[in-house]
Amino acid sequence: MPHDIDDNLAKRNVLVLVAAQAILGAQMPMIFTIGGLAGQSLAPNACWATLPISFIVIGSMLTATPISSFMAKYGRTAGFVAGALGGALGAAIGAVGLMTSSFPLFLLGSLLTGIYMSAQGFYRFAAADTASEAFRPKAISWVMAGGLLSAVVGPQLVKVTAQSMVVPFLGTYLAVIVLNLLGMFLFIGLRIPKPRTPAQGSPVGRTRAELIRTPVIAVAMICATVSYALMNLVMTSSPLAVVGCGFDTGDAADVVTAHVLAMYAPSFITGHIIARLGVERVIAIGLVILAASGAVAMAGVELENFFIALILLGVGWNFGFIGATTMLANAQRPEERGRLQGLNDFIVFGGVTMASFSSGGLMNCSGGSVETGWQLVNMAMLPFLVLAGGALIWLWMRPRETR
Repeated sequence: MPHDIDDNLAKRNVLVLVAAQAILGAQMPMIFTIGGLAGQSLAPNACWATLPISFIVIGSMLTATPISSFMAKYGRTAGFVAGALGGALGAAIGAVGLMTSSFPLFLLGSLLTGIYMSAQGFYRFAAADTASEAFRPKAISWVMAGGLLSAVVGPQLVKVTAQSMVVPFLGTYLAVIVLNLLGMFLFIGLRIPKPRTPAQGSPVGRTRAELIRTPVIAVAMICATVSYALMNLVMTSSPLAVVGCGFDTGDAADVVTAHVLAMYAPSFITGHIIARLGVERVIAIGLVILAASGAVAMAGVELENFFIALILLGVGWNFGFIGATTMLANAQRPEERGRLQGLNDFIVFGGVTMASFSSGGLMNCSGGSVETGWQLVNMAMLPFLVLAGGALIWLWMRPRETR
């Protein structure tokens, strides 16, 4: 019976977090669709076109641990509201950067947008906070499924707003401000108890060094980082590649829509698949699908290649990242929650930062044409897929009691 009570509360929280993922989360496909294009118009060097997206990820990486600590002290609601305010502030400064044609100011706005991205990353952990062990993978996957609406709303808002003002893309950034200011009121409905202050002599859990040396935690972090970083590497360059190959911004937005739908649509069943096949197998399937995405992208630059490759990229990310998140959530102790989640997201977004930095350079400055740059972006996936696959095999081969 206690599990039923817990899961009733967990289901209420999941509904709030699904709505937040859908509404507030719409800003991420919006910014990722136009960030590189806006950066290309403002940057003094084409190699820096994706720098605004890199700065978003840097902001997320730098704020992951502070936001985790903030939530551990003041609760999830306060942390998520702070994230939305950070997103609104970042979009406002980005809008000023566009109006004044200031690339440094635009980058500052992108950096602050990372506060929202970091907070959004904790939605999945918040879904698990009040869930029983049996409901946990479903709770995580359902919250991720909230991104389906954001996958449609975000890119469609780009189509409506990107050229709606004299300054290109300004309307999109103003729409992002509105999304954040309205969306933060959703968290009034969240009911996650604040963590209790540990009593003297109560368990404090493992240190960060001990956590990262735990095999199952280390492998979960590697697989989460590789899944997210490779998705970011390819997605960041895809609008530049689509437009550079002769298609228009609307086509790029449609490709991103298909990609983000593919990221979140499987979430309705990912939790069930994990329960049936086991988390390690689901992560392995995700890595294979990511490899297939790269193969399709390298096969040609027709519009259907972009669509199929980005759809596979989204599905591969879903299986790999949700699987790794579930593996991590199952390996943590209650007293370690804030410490481990902050450490995990710092490492994950550190990897994503490197991927987004690399994306623009590979795309614009490593080949003689757009097609060559796009090939290099997708070829760069291979060594990291081998790393994650090798780590997973290593974990499989270990006796269960030593994991």
